[in-house]
Amino acid sequence: MSSALTSSIASRFENIVGSAFVQTEADAVADYGVEGLLPSAAVFPENAEQAAEIVKIAAREKFAVIPCGGRTSLSIGLAPSRYDVALDMTRLQGIAHYDPGDLTISVDAGMRLAELARILAEKNQFLPLVVPFFENATIGGAIASGLDSPLRHFYGTARDFLIGAEFVDGTGALAKSGGRVVKNVTGYDFHKLLAGSLGSLAVITRLNFRTYPVQPSRRGFLASFADEIHALAFMRELAASPLTPTLVEAISPEFAKLFLEEKSPVASLLLDVQAWTVCVGFEGSSEVCERYARDLGRLARMASTQDAISVHDSQFLSLLEILRGAPVSMSRAASRSVVLRLATLPGRLADLLRALRSFASSSWIPSAALIRSGSIVYFALLPREGDETATKQIAYFCKSVDSLHGQLEFNSSALFCPREWKSGFDSKAQVPESLDLQRRVKKAFDPNGTFASGRFAGGI
Repeated sequence: MSSALTSSIASRFENIVGSAFVQTEADAVADYGVEGLLPSAAVFPENAEQAAEIVKIAAREKFAVIPCGGRTSLSIGLAPSRYDVALDMTRLQGIAHYDPGDLTISVDAGMRLAELARILAEKNQFLPLVVPFFENATIGGAIASGLDSPLRHFYGTARDFLIGAEFVDGTGALAKSGGRVVKNVTGYDFHKLLAGSLGSLAVITRLNFRTYPVQPSRRGFLASFADEIHALAFMRELAASPLTPTLVEAISPEFAKLFLEEKSPVASLLLDVQAWTVCVGFEGSSEVCERYARDLGRLARMASTQDAISVHDSQFLSLLEILRGAPVSMSRAASRSVVLRLATLPGRLADLLRALRSFASSSWIPSAALIRSGSIVYFALLPREGDETATKQIAYFCKSVDSLHGQLEFNSSALFCPREWKSGFDSKAQVPESLDLQRRVKKAFDPNGTFASGRFAGGI
């Protein structure tokens, strides 16, 4: 947007939202930067209707819009090809509908996750969207970023408990999908496409969720193993058992050294940071939790555990907080960290993990790994400070991972990555057939290419 247009268009935005809610000053828009690009204006609509009017103007004037909330996840995704208007949705913070008896809630997109958790806790309920940036992220931003939760093992991802949404499409039209009740059998679940879309499809204005009751007790179980082979064997035995834990994560020794060795009160658990540790969470009555602990201990002994301990409520919640923020913590462990998220079938997990660790070792890059729910790998590359060969090493690693696509079935994305390396990882991860489908979905939601142009995988 040129400076000449800024004044003209800003006045039109002001007519919609008020002059106090349009910011064009350099200091104000600096907070909305995405991969070095800054918008010319940040606009704060009060409701869905105002957001729709702003999008209509942007579409007509061919301005690029990036919807945002707490701005915690703007570094995720590729650099936008253009960026004119930041559409800040944080003024939309109402509860449109809450039926505790029906376990459903409808909430505006700008409400922060922590505030929503507080409201639900008053009715002894919660939303299993335990994701990074929990204190500051908005509910709309959490859905759009696609970050997952350690609780996905039992409760699923956001797509599983997101039952409806209202949004503004790329033409400025108000739209909705799904409903406010769990049993919604009509129409298409278009709202599920919004999860992980990085704002590239629509402006989310309201979201409907199924909520869950808080159980009397939440506990954990930690089992240490000599290597990843035995740790993964234990996870397979657990998956084949009748047990239904809420959380199953495995962490590498490198991860444990970085994030668990000095964390209090988790440090009091005296974990073996030279071993692979499997973290299991479970919940229910005291009797149920005691039975879980006994059964897990038996399974761990059968899997040749080196050590196993039970973790009670407060310590488990502290551990859950560490696991919740793990992808972000990994991204901050080095000045130029790369955090990859790879998804594969459980039967392929061992081969994929072995290859990743081998490639990192061959590239002379320190690494750390977290395995989530038996099928997701968060793999961090942590180049040493001042290492001038890092770019060459990262390129070698990227090429090695690309060679795996012909041998293993998996999806990958660079969740956090320095800007100069992002496009390399992205181009190696995309399958032409899926890109074609994604482009068609983008065209259907946003025919003019107004939203988050270029941020999504494949530069969509």
